Amino acid sequence: MKFGAKLLLENGISFEGFGFGFKKIGVGEVVFNTSITGYQEILTDPSYDGQIITFTYPHIGNTGINFEDNESKNIAARGMIVKNFCDFPSSHRSKMSLEDFLVEQKTICISDIDTRHLTKILRDEGCKIGAIYPTQLFTDEEALSEINKFGSMDGKNFTENVAVSKQYNFGDPGTNKRYKIVAVDFGIKENILRIMKSLGGDIVVVPPSTSAEVIKALNPDGIFLSNGPGDPSVLQDAVKEVKKMMNLGLPIFGICLGHQIMSLAYGLEIEKMPFGHHGANHPVHDLKNNTVFITSQNHNFAVAKVADRDDINVTHKSLFDGSIQGIEHTSKPFYSIQCHPEASPGPKEFEVLFKRFFEDMNA
Repeated sequence: MKFGAKLLLENGISFEGFGFGFKKIGVGEVVFNTSITGYQEILTDPSYDGQIITFTYPHIGNTGINFEDNESKNIAARGMIVKNFCDFPSSHRSKMSLEDFLVEQKTICISDIDTRHLTKILRDEGCKIGAIYPTQLFTDEEALSEINKFGSMDGKNFTENVAVSKQYNFGDPGTNKRYKIVAVDFGIKENILRIMKSLGGDIVVVPPSTSAEVIKALNPDGIFLSNGPGDPSVLQDAVKEVKKMMNLGLPIFGICLGHQIMSLAYGLEIEKMPFGHHGANHPVHDLKNNTVFITSQNHNFAVAKVADRDDINVTHKSLFDGSIQGIEHTSKPFYSIQCHPEASPGPKEFEVLFKRFFEDMNA
């Protein structure tokens, strides 16, 4: 049931529309995603914790919600913004409407606003902290107070909200030749686990605070560092442990936040991007093979630069803005990528990076 709602940005700009989902104040960093499919996967991607997602594709909700496509058990985003909200799904896979899903997950949405204008503001001025709220229940002053209380994304550890607190196993031991992988969970997506399982992986998922000593005792064939939300600079304990992991002689593969943590372990700098990369149509240049991949992306931080180094090489760059997308060690099986090769949603051609990880474990 729709209700009057408002989006207020930290700079005072506001948009009035209709609300759907749970009646609450949703506060976070407002970003825009350019994907035209996969809103269910995007909403449940743990990397979106602390953020409100603006969908640039105008019609959201038409395929409803199923029980197979979630990337985690819960909606991670603090809210969603759409042009046209569809509450009448027409898909044979749909088990519930997007409206019911939002209510169940206690997430608010605002619809019927000019998302094109909002996206231009975010593109030209950078991401803004904002609040979505029912106008009958909350005032502008209360919303602004929540925005000020939230502050900024910098220095916040959102991995605590989305990562596991206890170790668990993902896989089918003994069915074929298996590779034991320890996946450090900073907010891992389900499709990453599914892909590694399909390639022959028995995955032990561990909390982000897990030490290199504990990982060594698990006797893995390789270590995976997952995606996740927020500012990597606050995860200095994890950076220290990754430095120790690099002395274990095992292949290490990092995606998104895992890539940034590996880069910090190399001694590189991470910078906040103006509006980040969020979408499923981002071209990435493979510098070694001189090929281009169309990729899924979701990050607001990136490696600032890599000076002349003998131990690491930049392997991939964004063709949108030239930002660094991939790094590898010159002599050790350490490799990381900023984009999401597991897609979900998005193109799947970059899944070849997982195969490289398994080849390294088999070497």
